[in-house]
Amino acid sequence: MKRKTNGRKEPLNRLRNKCQTITKRFYICYILLFCLLPAVSGMSPVQGLLERVVPGSSGKFVIEQKSTAGEDFFELDQQGEKVVIRGNNPISIAVGLNWYLKYHAGIHLSWNNMVAKLPDALPPVLHRERHETASAYRYDFNYCTFSYTMAFWDWARWEQELDWMALHGINLSLALVGTDAVWRNVLFRLGYSKAEVNEFVAGPAFQAWWLMNNLEGWGGPNTDSWYEGRIALQKKILKRMREYGIHPVLPGYSGMLPHNAKEKLGVNVADPGKWCGYNRPAFLQPTDARFQEIADLYYKEMNRLFGKADFYSMDPFHEGGNVAGVDLDAAGKAIWQAMKKNSRNAAWVIQAWGANPRSAMIRNLPEGDMLVLDLYSESRPQWGDPESSWYRKNGFDGHRWLYCMLLNYGGNVGLHGKMQHVIDGYYKAAGSPFGKSLKGVGMTMEGSENNPVMYELLCELPWRSSAFSKDEWLKGYISARYGKCTPRLWEAWVLLGNSIYNCPPRSTQQGTHESIFCTRPSLKAYQASSWSEMSDYYRPHDVIRAAALLLEEAEEFKGNNNFEYDLIDITRQAVAEKGRLIYKVIQAAYEAEDKPLLRQASDRFLKLLLLQDRLLATRPEFKVGSWIGQARRLGGTPAEKDWLEWNARVQVTTWGNRQAADGGGLHDYAHKEWNGLLKDFYYLRWKTWLDRLNLLPDHDPAADIDYYSLEEPWTLQHAPYPSVKEGDCVETAKAVQRLLSEETENIR
Repeated sequence: MKRKTNGRKEPLNRLRNKCQTITKRFYICYILLFCLLPAVSGMSPVQGLLERVVPGSSGKFVIEQKSTAGEDFFELDQQGEKVVIRGNNPISIAVGLNWYLKYHAGIHLSWNNMVAKLPDALPPVLHRERHETASAYRYDFNYCTFSYTMAFWDWARWEQELDWMALHGINLSLALVGTDAVWRNVLFRLGYSKAEVNEFVAGPAFQAWWLMNNLEGWGGPNTDSWYEGRIALQKKILKRMREYGIHPVLPGYSGMLPHNAKEKLGVNVADPGKWCGYNRPAFLQPTDARFQEIADLYYKEMNRLFGKADFYSMDPFHEGGNVAGVDLDAAGKAIWQAMKKNSRNAAWVIQAWGANPRSAMIRNLPEGDMLVLDLYSESRPQWGDPESSWYRKNGFDGHRWLYCMLLNYGGNVGLHGKMQHVIDGYYKAAGSPFGKSLKGVGMTMEGSENNPVMYELLCELPWRSSAFSKDEWLKGYISARYGKCTPRLWEAWVLLGNSIYNCPPRSTQQGTHESIFCTRPSLKAYQASSWSEMSDYYRPHDVIRAAALLLEEAEEFKGNNNFEYDLIDITRQAVAEKGRLIYKVIQAAYEAEDKPLLRQASDRFLKLLLLQDRLLATRPEFKVGSWIGQARRLGGTPAEKDWLEWNARVQVTTWGNRQAADGGGLHDYAHKEWNGLLKDFYYLRWKTWLDRLNLLPDHDPAADIDYYSLEEPWTLQHAPYPSVKEGDCVETAKAVQRLLSEETENIR
């Protein structure tokens, strides 16, 4: 039986149809708005960068992206009152923006100064300017950078760094954040307990060496909230990298497993031995039936959390790992096959350091599937330079490679560089038979946020068409960094460029000429870290004179962030040089048994050390409180804050436990000439030793001092570091210079 129709049904149907039409139109509009949102908001990657570094300026520029099949390029041009920046991708455009800011507007964006102000009317580009680069890759970071500098960075600091990277042309970058979370989940799936995971995964300040197969567990156990925070942070980092077009280099599977893998999993492993007193993780033999299974498990978890990549970093047998009983050819192939199975277009990125990578491990791999970082090209190149102490006759066996500058070790503070040699070495490599496989440059510093002049130089190398001199380059750098180049500034930088930044090409010195203040005191104190290889290659008085010249310009440049940073940094170096000179007086006075002079020189040395501490309190970049504050802010509970602070304190002092610090030689490897550390840590060591030395014993009192027992209590303190009022940079530098002059007169 048919139902009786209702007279109201037809209007209801019409209403329903109308609602559906409106809904469809709304949905279409929503989709269009979503797709066009970047254009509507005006926030392309480069425009977003512009608004962060030069707020309110994006409307003053015309950003043009023109895709081409050729080399990366950027152009600077003019369109009415607007400056045109044109390039083939966001990174090229960002380099063009940086070039314009430096060489047209006199603005240098640096780690100490990532925000600038432009004049109302932009300096015009009078003639169209074009730069190209044959360097396919411009790489950033050493594993160690993630511990020595970035261990406690939050998103705000990472966002700033990613902007810096884009401005400097980086298009390939190591991306380690969150790898600890990947490993935690993999080990859970392999049947490891939470306690066992905690014994394996290293703490925040020491993860670089864990990921390079050097140690297990030190610095942990990590909290659950730490892991979750790392996952969230890495996702933000990778999102921004991909927006810019920076290829992330994710850590791949290299065969690493916990030391008890043989007992726990029944697999065949090799023992790589010890590293500086720490047991290395086990190495899963490539011939073991479970190698590919465990590698697959690792990559699936990495993909789940962070997606696939086109580049993976694996560094088995890093820094002296024992390879006895390992089929190196099979190991290379197993690591490569696991990576290619996961991502068929991926390339293996590996660090050339010491014997790594072994030729037997890489020579039979397809040439296009590996990219070697010649980690220390400026001092111990392995690309095939016969003059190198690490000469490899066949270079990297035909594989692609990058010319890298290491420069900094341990995040140590100090001026240092091989300015002209870095330039010459790059062009020498490019012009050699191995230049055909040279694909770009890389920054592979162990610690960053130092020596901005050297990193600026390296990043510009790919964009300059021919060789040039450091002096001609320095003029442009000074004008960009300070806004103009005055005669005194030029004289100061020529002194620096020909002395402390002119380390001899053949020198294998590991980073800066280390401050005497940071050494464990003795009658033969010279370097702070165990492997420095430093030598007296410059005249200290050149640095002292350069600091005085900068101070003469201080009133004119007062308030200029870059100038004041350099004023403090170069004056800091001058004080350190003076300290070393007075230390030599201490040695001579002891040998002569001149008790009055010994006491006088000892007091002056300690006074200089405290003077250094006072000077460095004027800038947050040189304060241990800034480092500890970063760590504590990442903690969600008091206990977590204390654990993170312990990581921060230990790394920059003892580095490890007593066995690693003393027996393994790691103490003071990451020493820092920082406010707070000088007064509260290094002063105690020097005063203890000097007080005993002034009794004129018949032997060096250092032999009777247990330095580790003096040092460890500082690492165990927990609380926000006492706030030190930051004085006026210029006035403090003037006071320091006056005292330096007095010390010079009194000590003669």
